[in-house]
Amino acid sequence: MSSFFVDPDISIAKTIHTDVYTDDAVFKKSREAIFSKSLHHVGDADMLVENGYVHPQILLPDFIDEPILLVKDKNGAINCMSNVCTHRGNLLVNSPGKMSQLKCGYHGRTFDLQGEMTFMPEFQEVKNFPCKDDHLIQIKTFQWGKLIFAALNNDITIEKYLGEMMQRMSFFPVEKLVRRDDLSKDYNVDAHWALYCENYLEGFHIPFVHQSLAAVLDFGDYETEIFYPYASLQLGVAKNNENIFDLPSESVDVGRKIAAYYFWVFPNMMFNFYPWGLSLNIVKPLSKDRTQVSFITYMLDESKYNRGAGSELDRVEMEDEAIVMNVQKGVRSRFYNQGRYSASREKCTHHFHTLLAQFL
Repeated sequence: MSSFFVDPDISIAKTIHTDVYTDDAVFKKSREAIFSKSLHHVGDADMLVENGYVHPQILLPDFIDEPILLVKDKNGAINCMSNVCTHRGNLLVNSPGKMSQLKCGYHGRTFDLQGEMTFMPEFQEVKNFPCKDDHLIQIKTFQWGKLIFAALNNDITIEKYLGEMMQRMSFFPVEKLVRRDDLSKDYNVDAHWALYCENYLEGFHIPFVHQSLAAVLDFGDYETEIFYPYASLQLGVAKNNENIFDLPSESVDVGRKIAAYYFWVFPNMMFNFYPWGLSLNIVKPLSKDRTQVSFITYMLDESKYNRGAGSELDRVEMEDEAIVMNVQKGVRSRFYNQGRYSASREKCTHHFHTLLAQFL
């Protein structure tokens, strides 16, 4: 497995070495070195339909593969905790529903909705019981509007990941978004997850790959911003005044014809804000050359749906997948190891590569 370095000076830097995409050991290492130490979208408040409702899930199945449990307790507070019984490791909850307590179906160990163990049969003679290790592990949880995020690493703060986006989009009523599963879709891509991300992170390819998008966006006015340490923004500016945001006077973008805000959050979240709502894309590694991308649609104003930069998302995705899968074939070449960056157009990709090098 190679050691990785990306020069912080984009004008002299080379792209990260192709071993990132082709080495089995690097892919395996990324699970703990990158994804277990990052912030993850785990759902939204509408999934927890009433107080006392619980929703089990596996965080990044077959990769991180961590069983977690979203809980809305009796007071309406939303928390995330381990879904593994602290006695013998049985999964506590197997399907969503309302519960007054969490009772293990193996030996009857019982927890309240805050994860504290409250009862365990046949343990009267056990010394120093219960202790803190007998309660369910609490997983750090954040909420922005209806969106819920969790971190397996307790050192994570939401400000480092989402702070700049939350501030920039403070005018946008995230709390009014409605998840539309009928408009959401999963895509399977035969390419490494990082190749998919770095394609997203530059608009450089838009005039060459996305003719429909190029027709509505002003490529000359396309801007990128790095939000250190873990996020970036690409601003999609429209060619005309149609299908753009109605920005308030306090917005730093007021007066500009913004058709789309494309926020990326390390390592695998993409927040695409359009006048109609949010297309949240979650990139899920499956293997070193297979990735699943979930497009989750959150609607704000359906009358504006499928217009402007936020239209024909399936077509744009197919175009992106075709080019990314072609690159997947190319990075395996014995004649290619690294390239160079456009200092004006590939700042976000460079930022992503520096983070990969740092975490790996």
